[in-house]
Amino acid sequence: MKATQKKKSDEMRAEYDFSKAERGKFYRPLDKGYTVHVHKKDGTVVVNHYTLAEGTVLLAPDVLEYFPDSESVNEALRSLIQLMDKVPARKYKTQRSTALQVAERK
Repeated sequence: MKATQKKKSDEMRAEYDFSKAERGKFYRPLDKGYTVHVHKKDGTVVVNHYTLAEGTVLLAPDVLEYFPDSESVNEALRSLIQLMDKVPARKYKTQRSTALQVAERK
């Protein structure tokens, strides 16, 4: 009977070397916009620049599970606004962070 060696599923293969990797090297925040280069078969390149549209908001993936469309988000926010009117104002207000917005072609 042949003895087979079992590979551990949590071990990295020898040919993968991430020792010089830099975390987030190609990460760019969406709020700064981005450019898309489309290379066509005829050799031409179409360049489109996308920026964020004012008034639109990106939902985090965990929130998106509960609010799949804009109607559900608006309904929930309207309910929250009604509740805010019934609750007394806080003594110490905190600053709100700016929201991320959906990209819009410019």
